[in-house]
Amino acid sequence: MSANSELSDFQNAVRTALRENWKWFVFQGIVMLVLGCLAVAEPVIASVAVDIYIGWLFMFSGILGLVAMFSARDASAFFWMLLTAALSLAVGIMLIWKPAEGTVSLTMVLTAFFIAEGAFQIAASLSYRDIMPGSWGWLLASGITDFALAGLIICFWPQSASWTLGLIVGVNLITTGLDDRFHETAHMHCSL
Repeated sequence: MSANSELSDFQNAVRTALRENWKWFVFQGIVMLVLGCLAVAEPVIASVAVDIYIGWLFMFSGILGLVAMFSARDASAFFWMLLTAALSLAVGIMLIWKPAEGTVSLTMVLTAFFIAEGAFQIAASLSYRDIMPGSWGWLLASGITDFALAGLIICFWPQSASWTLGLIVGVNLITTGLDDRFHETAHMHCSL
């Protein structure tokens, strides 16, 4: 099987999946748009909400780690699992207990994430423009937006840390909701 044949099979599989599941992709895009608009409208509240959500994830991870450590057979694995579980639990409790302080550190982490996501979206948009000729530009715009937002956070650091987390999550949700999932599936539905 040649590389062109494999690429063609992959392209056909993607088109078929989009055609068969377009309603779910449109629904996902609409939900992301609504959540993004709410986060942009109230960025401070959204920042605290994201911080608390991440805190709960760390707490549950720590609790599960404590439960899992009892299955460790040797002492070094037990102590390593205890250390990582305790750290996750402590971070979770700290983020939930003091969300304002947590937004600063989470904003730094999210900035790094948006830089990586922006790079991935730009690369994906350029790589898949033949597969999604009508909407690859939206994915490219989403990646560029992620880079621009990360740049804004860095420029206005640390004064805007209390609200940038919610604002960036909101804008990211909006642009992701508008990207190729929404436009490609709407385009495919109209062409059926």
